[in-house]
Order: sequence, then C-alpha cells, then structure tokens
Amino acid sequence: MKPGQGPASQEQSLLARAGVAHAVSIGEPSEDAWIEVIQKMDAVYAELVQNQADLEGKNAALEEAQTLISSVFSSMADVLAVCDRLGRIQRVNSALERATGLSEAELAGQPLSAIFDTQSADKAGQMLARLHVDGAVADCEMNLKDPAGVPAPFAMNCSARFDHRGRYAGSVMVGRPLGELRRAYKRLDKAHRELQQAQQHLVFSEKMAALGRLVAGVAHELNNPISFVFANMHALKKYGLRVRRYLEAVNAGMRGDELEALREELKIGRVLADIEPLIDGTLEGATRASEIVQDLRRLSSTQAEPAEEFNLKRVIGTAASWVVKTARAKPEVALDVPEDLTAVGPRGAVHQILVNLIQNSLDAMAGLEAPIIEIGAAQSGEWIAIGVRDHGPGIAPEAMRKLFEPFFTTKPLGKGLGLGLYVSYGLAGDIGGQLCASNHPEGGAVFTLCIPRTQDRDAA
Repeated sequence: MKPGQGPASQEQSLLARAGVAHAVSIGEPSEDAWIEVIQKMDAVYAELVQNQADLEGKNAALEEAQTLISSVFSSMADVLAVCDRLGRIQRVNSALERATGLSEAELAGQPLSAIFDTQSADKAGQMLARLHVDGAVADCEMNLKDPAGVPAPFAMNCSARFDHRGRYAGSVMVGRPLGELRRAYKRLDKAHRELQQAQQHLVFSEKMAALGRLVAGVAHELNNPISFVFANMHALKKYGLRVRRYLEAVNAGMRGDELEALREELKIGRVLADIEPLIDGTLEGATRASEIVQDLRRLSSTQAEPAEEFNLKRVIGTAASWVVKTARAKPEVALDVPEDLTAVGPRGAVHQILVNLIQNSLDAMAGLEAPIIEIGAAQSGEWIAIGVRDHGPGIAPEAMRKLFEPFFTTKPLGKGLGLGLYVSYGLAGDIGGQLCASNHPEGGAVFTLCIPRTQDRDAA
C-alpha cells in the first residue's frame, strides 16, 4: 500500500468512481451514500447489459449482411473482383475463381492485371486510371487467363467505389463472357429478322386485300383505254383498206378524172387528216393501259421498288379512281393538286398509301347521302404534303392514340382487320416520310402524308 492510501482513502476513491461527492475525507460513509453507490452501480450495469444486447444485435445483422454478400458473390454468373485504391485485389467471387483457376486467397493482394493476359494487362491499368475521371468504364473487351492458359474474352465493366466520406476507396469490376453475349445477340438478331419477315408478309397481305377490293375499279380503268385502242384500230383498219385500194389504182395507171373520182369516193383527204390523231390516241390508250398494269405490279410486288420521278396528280387521280369505282355510293372527289407537282421516290408505295387513305375516308362516310373526299397537295421546301379529308364524324380522342397500331379498327367485326393505317404508317416511314392524323375544325378527319420531294433525305 502506497503512502496516503489507507482504508479511508480507498473508500473515498471507490465512492468517487460511483459518482458520490464527499465533503469530508475522514470518517465512515453514511447509509445514504452507500444506497446511492448501489443505485449508480445498478444503472451502470443495466447500461452495460443494454450495450451488450445492442452489440450482439448489430453483430448478428453484420453477420447476416456478410452472409448475404457472400451468397450473392457465389451465385453471380458474371465474374467479379473488388480492388482497393491502389488496384490490388481484395475479394473475388466463385465465377472468377473458376474462370482463372485461382482461389480468392491466391488472388488477394495481387494487382488487377494479374488475372488478365499480357495484351489485356495494360488495358486493366488504363481502365483503373480512367475511373478517377469518368467514374465508370463500360463494355471493355479483355481476355482473362483461364486455367489452361487460353485467353477467354470477356466484356468488362468497372466502376469506382467510395468510403463513407466520399473519398475514392477502390473499384469494382464485373465481366460477362463474350460467348454468352454473342449468343444473346444472335438470338436477338434472329428474332429481329423474323419480325421483319412477319412485317413484310403483313404488308403483302394488306396489299393483296387492297388489290382484291380494287379489282372492279382496275378492270374499269383498263377497259377505257383498251376500248379506245380497239375503236381506233378498227378505224385505222378501214382507212388502211381505202388507202390500199387507192394506191393500187395509182399503180395500175389510173389518171385524171377517174382517179379524182375514186379519191372522192374513198374520202382519202379525210383519211389522211384522221390517221395522225387516231395513231396518237391509240398510243395514248396503250400507254395508259401500260401504266395501269405497272401500278398493279407495284402494288402486288414484294420487292423493294426503285426511286423514279412521277407526277403526283396522276398518282393521286389513279388511286382515287380505283377506290371510287368500287364504291357502292360514289363519293365526290375534289382534287386541289398542281398539274406540274412531281416527286422522286417509290411510286408504288405512295400509290398504296393513298389508296388506303382514300378507302379509309370512304369507309368513315358510310351511310352519308353525299360523301365528299377532298384531296390536296402542296410543296414546302424539300417536302410535299398530301392531305386526304373526309366529311365523316371525325376521330374520337380515345381512338386517336391507337390509330396506327396494328389490328386496331373502329369498324364492325368482319369489315376490316385494322391493318390499312398501320401498313400505311410503316410505308411512309420506309420512304423517309411521315403520316399523321387530325380532326378538321369544320368536321371530319384529315390524314396528312408528308414525303420528301427527292430521295436525298439528308437535304430534306
């Protein structure tokens, strides 16, 4: 016992630790002082017990979190490595252990470049350097060293990690085998091709449906020029017989009044005056029939159509004529299209879109006594806008949002598949244009087709 530390001093020190203040240093402590000491000791013990319980709870939560992290690491199919701020490996998951043939204990403390081949080791250093600037590096192709020493290509993603103060603490790298990605891309590409083929079949089916609806109108369109050609050819045949008879008389030596009388009898002067108009009319009818046949071929073809220059008014007129002549209630068609308005592009696609829009306008006015379809076109810079307006009830707000979706239709069951506007919308996009719809302020719906005047889309 050191000097000055007698029994009284020990009691005083004990009471001081228990939080009891003493006015005197000599003498026996009072009963109240001992009670206060016991109460303080109980409070301290209770606090220790509570702290112990809290510590055990936090330790259990920490163990659960550690178990969760470990299970996540183990179940990941992608390789994962956690590095410190100097680029040294701290943790890896089971996938990386299997890919490299090295355990976590063997990899711990090694630089990140140790798991890559010589070519990719430099990339690893560059990737870690970029983290300080960019914060993350995505889709970097690198080769891991597998157990057999054969480079295994991986798509690596790396991101920085920070401590609780926001300071750079290291990096986390995740990689997926490129073989798996390539297989996924291959499946996606196959699905995309199948979708494109399905869309092409859909477009062709809609073309055939439109062609079926227009057969009667097309037959009438062909009948007019063919009838004109037949009539002209019959007239030319009769004129040919007269000219032949006259020429035979000239070759036989007929002269003078007899020849003049024969000329008057055969009306050779009238024949000569009529031949040129008849030939021109015949050529015009044959050309018109040829154009109708070409339009039919364009409409039914599944091949990509080359761009050509065409007169827009003629294409609009043909489309309107085909639709109108198949209608039971013949609508009035008001055209407001400049005579010399031309465009360069796939003529058949524009023709089909117009056929669908005009047919749609006609269907919207079913039941009206005097249906009217207004079609106008105008050029603005490098764009041409074609508007087709009906005088029907217009488009309901709930239908406007779904108008160009496949198989959406407001027609009764069996009256349409809801593909006309969908196909037209797709065709407009294919030729570099756009199709939109709106309600006219004075009633009815307006469908506007905007197409580039030429196929130079960048200029447009």
